[in-house]
Amino acid sequence: MKKFKGTALCLDRADINTDEIIPARYLTEIDKSALGPHLMEDLELEGFAPQKDLAGIDVLVTRENFGCGSSREHAPWALEANGIRVVIAESFARIFYQNMFNCGMLAITLDKTQIDRLFESAAENFLNISADVDTETITVTAGPDTFTLPFTLTGFEKALVQAGGWVEYADQNY
Repeated sequence: MKKFKGTALCLDRADINTDEIIPARYLTEIDKSALGPHLMEDLELEGFAPQKDLAGIDVLVTRENFGCGSSREHAPWALEANGIRVVIAESFARIFYQNMFNCGMLAITLDKTQIDRLFESAAENFLNISADVDTETITVTAGPDTFTLPFTLTGFEKALVQAGGWVEYADQNY
C-alpha cells in the first residue's frame, strides 16, 4: 500500500515549464539536494514567494500543461528535494509526467471541474491531501470539509510508484 499525504499549495497558472520549476543554470547539479533551494525561484506568479510559500508543502495543485518545455529529470528532482512528491494538474507535459513516475513520484490528472473545486476549497482553508495509489483516490480536507476524488493510473505507473521509481522497479523485476 502506497500513500502520500500532506499540505497542498495551489499555483493558479497554466503552462508552468521545467525552466520555471528548476532554472537551466542549475542543470549541472547531480545531487538532488543541491536543487532544493532553487525550486521555482524564476516562477513569475503574483504574490508567490518560493522560499516562503513552498516551505512545508508536500503536494502541488496547478492548472494544465504542468512541466512543459525542456525534458529534464531535474524538475521532479527539485520537487522531491523539497518534499513535494505529488503534483495534481489538469494535464502534464508527456515527458515530465513520465519522469515523475520514473522517480517514484505521483502525477495525478484531474479534470477542470475537480481542479476548480480544489482551488475553491483552498481559497479559504489550507488543503491537506492524502493520495492512495492502491485505491486511486485522493482525500481532501479543507477546514471542516472532507471529500474524495478518484484518479486513474496505468498498471505500470502504479508499479513504478509502489517500487519507488524506475531503478527500484528494474531491480525488483529484471
